[in-house]
Amino acid sequence: MSAEAIFDVAIAGGGIVGCACALACARQGLHVALVERDVLGSGATAAGMGHIVVMDDSEAQFALTRYSQQLWRELALPASAEYRETGTLWIAADGEEMEGAERKQAWYSERDVPCRLLTAAEMAVAEPNLVAGLAGGLLVSEDGVAYPPVVALELARRAERLGARLIVGRTVTAVGNGRMALDDGTELRASRLIHALGAYATALSPELPIRKRKGHLVITDRYPGFVHHQLVELGYLKSAHSSTADSVAFNVQPRSTGQLLIGSSRQYDAEGAGVDREILRAMLARSARYLPALGGLDAIRVWTGFRAATPDKLPLIGPATGDATLWLATGHEGLGITTSLATAELLACAFTGNKPAIAPEPYLPARFAPAAASGTREET
Repeated sequence: MSAEAIFDVAIAGGGIVGCACALACARQGLHVALVERDVLGSGATAAGMGHIVVMDDSEAQFALTRYSQQLWRELALPASAEYRETGTLWIAADGEEMEGAERKQAWYSERDVPCRLLTAAEMAVAEPNLVAGLAGGLLVSEDGVAYPPVVALELARRAERLGARLIVGRTVTAVGNGRMALDDGTELRASRLIHALGAYATALSPELPIRKRKGHLVITDRYPGFVHHQLVELGYLKSAHSSTADSVAFNVQPRSTGQLLIGSSRQYDAEGAGVDREILRAMLARSARYLPALGGLDAIRVWTGFRAATPDKLPLIGPATGDATLWLATGHEGLGITTSLATAELLACAFTGNKPAIAPEPYLPARFAPAAASGTREET
């Protein structure tokens, strides 16, 4: 590549959000460059669970997750992406949580999301390894799971076949005002720049209202049939949405390999990538309360990753205040895998003038102005 190259769209960040943006823009006939400093699908994408889930913390969150889930169902991924509609089984431990499941079922049903309540007896049949004495649960049948790194790479390769330029192993050192500078001296020029660096977005734009939120995951050896659905405690909703305290919750995913992926934890202000043994013990103990036999399984790997969290739990999707060329696609917290496809479609529609399937206003960065005002920023 020459020292200067011109594109319609240049994207910083080759995680699943950036790769989805590359494909959505390339499909619209735009000349795209995608820049990733590591390998495509690394970072939070490689560290995530890959749960494709509808969420209902707010109408805006629901709209984004449901629209994206529908896009996932249309994606026609290769077998290596391990996409399956396992359904999410939201588990109610007691009568109070069962009332929450009933409210959730009514809310989803009003919005045409297929789901049904399960009694305690039905839960025992659906998931025999769950602890006895649970109140029941809610099965959301169209929720799915996927292997995010493979999906990200697949999206990027599809974009490449449509003419996108993939630039891997290069770090973006500055972005804004129609230019993207790379660490090898290359400069990309584009009328639209997409900032999709996730939890590391503040390295280039320190004024963005984004905080890193650390998470832990454990994967086991192969135990086919141990669980059948994505299992999540209804108490997860409270712990996951805590804006200050460290938290753990029961969240177990069956992989197509027969392995189990065990989460989840959330920590603010934990900068190091190392495993926090106390958090890990608490997370596994929480999981064993719901799956007592889990303690007898062999874990083969533990790792951590960082989510990009915003104050209102909604991502930043849209133009950055103060720079007509800079657009944001970051701040997805734990829903970046799910909402990557909808994020990309919202930006592609904005660039082409097409009508988006959902209203973009709730996700616009301008809601945090002047905190989200952006221009060219040098990497520190």
